[in-house]
Amino acid sequence: MLISGAGLLGLLALLVVLVSTFDWNRVKPWIDDKVSEATQRSFAINGDLSLSWERPAHVQAGWRRWAPWPHFRGHDVQLGNPDWAKTGPDMARVQRVDFTINPFALLQRRISVESLLLTEPNLNFEQNREGDNNWTFPKKENQGQSRWEFELQDLAIAEGDIRYLDPGKQADVKVRIDTLDDSTVTWKLGGKFNDEKLSGEGTAGSLLMLQNTGVRYPVEALVKVGETTITAKGSITDPSHPSALDVELKILGASMADLFPLSGVLLPETPKFSTSGRVVGNLTRGSMRLRYEKFTGKVGSSDIGGTLEYRQQKPRPVLSGEVVSNQLVFKDLGALVGSGDKKPKEGEVKQPPDKVLPVSPFKTERWDKMDVQVRFSGKKIIHSDKLPLDNLHTSIKMDNGTLSLDPLDFGVAGGKLTTALTINGLSKPAKARMKVSARKLRLAELFPKAESMQASIGAVNGDAQLTAAGNSFAALLGSSNGEVKALISQGSVSKFILEAMGLNVGSAVIAKLFGDRQVPLNCMAADFNVTDGLMEARTFIVDTQDATIRVSGDINFASEELDLTIHPDSKGPRIISLRSPLYIQGTFKNPDVGVDKGVIALKGGAAVALGAAAAPFAALLALINPGPGQDSPCGFLLAEAKEKPKAPPPGKTKAPEP
Repeated sequence: MLISGAGLLGLLALLVVLVSTFDWNRVKPWIDDKVSEATQRSFAINGDLSLSWERPAHVQAGWRRWAPWPHFRGHDVQLGNPDWAKTGPDMARVQRVDFTINPFALLQRRISVESLLLTEPNLNFEQNREGDNNWTFPKKENQGQSRWEFELQDLAIAEGDIRYLDPGKQADVKVRIDTLDDSTVTWKLGGKFNDEKLSGEGTAGSLLMLQNTGVRYPVEALVKVGETTITAKGSITDPSHPSALDVELKILGASMADLFPLSGVLLPETPKFSTSGRVVGNLTRGSMRLRYEKFTGKVGSSDIGGTLEYRQQKPRPVLSGEVVSNQLVFKDLGALVGSGDKKPKEGEVKQPPDKVLPVSPFKTERWDKMDVQVRFSGKKIIHSDKLPLDNLHTSIKMDNGTLSLDPLDFGVAGGKLTTALTINGLSKPAKARMKVSARKLRLAELFPKAESMQASIGAVNGDAQLTAAGNSFAALLGSSNGEVKALISQGSVSKFILEAMGLNVGSAVIAKLFGDRQVPLNCMAADFNVTDGLMEARTFIVDTQDATIRVSGDINFASEELDLTIHPDSKGPRIISLRSPLYIQGTFKNPDVGVDKGVIALKGGAAVALGAAAAPFAALLALINPGPGQDSPCGFLLAEAKEKPKAPPPGKTKAPEP
């Protein structure tokens, strides 16, 4: 028995010696043929082919752990491209190739390369618009006993040139990799990505470390794509099968939306931004969980901070977390709706100079790529004195292409403005629903620059419900349908405001010279109907102890035009009253506020006639307004205004009949 075992070992040793001394250049045609058959690509070893023996890096079970594996070295190795490739006839042309083959896989007609080291390679990786790539080799069912399969378990590269071409991503990237004496890898890249200029450089651990497990693989990189600069420094644990990431990440760019082609993470349009934070997470095949932890930065002139988490899952990845701005500059919010100062790129829609409502279209084609659950807070809002805002809170959700901001809360003039906005981006055009509720907006704070308003008290409450269809905020408002209602049930208002609205010149001057006083406010009720973007005043009355003011007309969101008339009626006699309707006309960009000059001219003409026929004092009679002496029906108006506004389904002008 011992003799038989010794004989077997001797036979194996003799076989190893014979294999080692064999001239392997003789089998190159056979290898070329089998690799070509397995990959369905042209393959050739044009230089010498030699063999040595080594034990595998990972431990085999049982007696197999004692079996050496063949390690081949080939010179001038060539692997062809598929027929559709645009990068040339070769996917790879390598000066020297070292690879270790699993001998036990050969028994199953599989060429399993456990480790592949390419020295001075010239590699072309390519993906076409249909999603086909040249690095995935076809796997077909065995046909008879002649079908072989090819497997690649690990890849390392030294001193190589790599090109990546992807027309779908508008990418043509070239990378130069060099290995230093201490095995540290340096790399430089250039080219284009997303049709933007791309450049970068960095260092990493030894490429041979990529074959190891249980190690921390260091990475350091600086990459620029267009106006976006990304700096990363940290490590990857278990680089052969990345399982953990811990990297300090800094990003500087023109807009957060530009990160989508790079990362697949859906972010809004913003002004110039910069962020710095720590990215930690787990990377496994088919599952990824990354967290941008406690990041800080700026968007425009606003500060931001928080934590965001990205989870790869089916049917769509999810971005969740919380972002806080301690000092939010209001103008920085403009880019979110397409009205910021950011210059449009070539091919993008430009904002017309005579329009106020943003015409920039929503990028709804991206909305179904990822779901979003993010809370955002702006603790202090920096704005002009004309905007009495003090805080912002919203919950941003994206669910299968439907965006919702619910709630979207602002602190306004000592009160609260609550909005629920939903936009279905999968509809063509997008369909939107909006509900707005205003509670306890103080009159004095609504107009902080108006000196006379500072004596006013009372609060405004209102509700609106609108639906619309369109691919921009201008299109949505221009097609909106629904109702808008506002109400003040009690309080007081500055007498000077009423007198100024009534053009009572004498009283206004006296009020400015000798002080203002409060006039009790019986009610204010506003009721607007909105049809196809035209907001018409069905009821708009301000009723006080001294005067009743009625407003008629409309606001056209489609054409951005104003056509409102203010009709003041005094409840008592006024001396030197040039009372005439006021009008508000023009466009949102250039409104025109004035008086009906024709009415004033008639009153002036009557005064001249009286002055010619009687004593000069009689000329004052034409400028005295006796007033209607009637109160407005406040109870009815308040009841009407308290009814909840209604809106039809998006894209419809009328609600369905009950």
